[in-house]
Amino acid sequence: MEKENGLKVSILASGSKGNATYIETPRQKLLIDAGLSGKKLEELMQSINRSLTEVDSLLVTHEHSDHIQGVGVLARRYDLNVYANEKTWQAMDAKVGKIAIEKKHIFAPDSYLALGDLDIESFRVSHDATDPQFYGFHYDGSSFVALTDTGYVSERMIGMIENANAYLLECNHDTNMLRYGRYPWTLKQRILGDEGHLSNDDGAQVLSEIIGDTTKKIFLGHRSQENNTRDLAHLTVSDELLAQDFAVGEDFTLYDTYQNQATPLQNVKN
Repeated sequence: MEKENGLKVSILASGSKGNATYIETPRQKLLIDAGLSGKKLEELMQSINRSLTEVDSLLVTHEHSDHIQGVGVLARRYDLNVYANEKTWQAMDAKVGKIAIEKKHIFAPDSYLALGDLDIESFRVSHDATDPQFYGFHYDGSSFVALTDTGYVSERMIGMIENANAYLLECNHDTNMLRYGRYPWTLKQRILGDEGHLSNDDGAQVLSEIIGDTTKKIFLGHRSQENNTRDLAHLTVSDELLAQDFAVGEDFTLYDTYQNQATPLQNVKN
């Protein structure tokens, strides 16, 4: 695979059973979350012609198992620097096993971190975890924002993430499928609540507020296997954006993500 310069992204896995995203620049290679087994993550990296031996850092969003399952094993096996905020470290420490103290780093919410040639900003989200946060990435005029696992997106968050080149945005469930599905009512309330997950309609609405002139790629993420389908999520977002006069497929492209298959590694700007 050609190794041209630029900010490049592959959504290795996105869904209710495991999440991980790979990001690279000429000088930096990192993961957001590691919610699958070490073996599976190795396979997914190989599928995009990359190796975990090239990765030097891992950013954690929150302590739920579908985001941290592989954190400990990857940190130990590949000597990774692991970044999370203080409360997330406290919540996940016992779950990930021993990580060398010099490899454990605090990345506070609503702050900035420079790793090599990559600038990263963290921002809080509304989810039923201890102190969840997601990230925006900036390199040489290019930008990528990862945002899933939130019940709503505030105006403040909109202002922080608008007009990026590429997004990973949550479209977790179809509201009717969830309401009439087999989940117990308490779980349905959790998912539908302000600390739950964005629906397909919610995701479309958020996108209508953050898409800008430089936006080129949108990855629809964290899709429920029980309460959504790939086609339904894609069609709902596409139709709602088209109804608001966005040039879907012309100015920008919608991409599906998968639970067990990586999206191709690609530059966020073209």
